[in-house]
Amino acid sequence: MVRRREDLSRPREGFRIGIHYDPDAFGRFSEAIARFLGTGRFLMGQTIIVAVWIVVNASAAALRWDPYPFILLNLAFSTQAAYAAPLILLAQNRQDDRDRAQAEIDRDVNARTQADTEYLARELASVRLALADVVTSEDLRNAVDRVGRALEGLTERLDRIDPAAPS
Repeated sequence: MVRRREDLSRPREGFRIGIHYDPDAFGRFSEAIARFLGTGRFLMGQTIIVAVWIVVNASAAALRWDPYPFILLNLAFSTQAAYAAPLILLAQNRQDDRDRAQAEIDRDVNARTQADTEYLARELASVRLALADVVTSEDLRNAVDRVGRALEGLTERLDRIDPAAPS
């Protein structure tokens, strides 16, 4: 007989084996480590530790815990590199994801800005076309002056035809 759950609004949880962690928290942790590994403070501290390690193991015979080929020191460097490289890559991948998301936002903003600019250019062109047909006061003055000159010319002609007419 098949057993059914009553709550069908949530997906069924499968078997979980292993350690569960918050990927964002782990990503933030890796970014913090990557930032620290890239500082002068870390490099200076590591240099001092290595120098003290070598001096103590090369000079004090009673304190030698890692003789000359410094196998333990090499193991420590290898372990550090084994953890540092993936953490740095994880931090870079997270930064790439943020950059990609920001680039997408920038593309959207640029597209909207371009559309707005094209709209305003079309509106400005339509306003210019509409204003091209509008009569200006200069046009009216010129028309009135032409009518006035035409009337003066007609008056002069009429005076020449009928000089006795009152002016």
